[in-house]
Amino acid sequence: IVVACQEERSQIKNRAKAMKVLKSRMYDVMVSEQNAKMAADRKLQVGSGDRSERIRTYNFPQGRMTEHRVGLTLYRLDAIMAGDITEIVDALRAHYQMEALKAQSEAA
Repeated sequence: IVVACQEERSQIKNRAKAMKVLKSRMYDVMVSEQNAKMAADRKLQVGSGDRSERIRTYNFPQGRMTEHRVGLTLYRLDAIMAGDITEIVDALRAHYQMEALKAQSEAA
């Protein structure tokens, strides 16, 4: 980024004014980069809504609940609907902890 300022007779004043313009332009570039990154991250998070992107399936005739994110299938749908979801929560928590560890090891 190049900035030139020749509005004042004094070189010191021109330099100070040019530095202010440079700071504002660099800030604008930084903000636009952050906005582009956030938009890209949001676009990755939003799915297409296809059936293949399902999270959980409740099959009442079979009494089965399947958590597709972790591949967990439980055949006690009545207990799950009554609020006994500790096994599901534990499986999801372990899954996301493993993903976080994998991301840390890849970053290092």
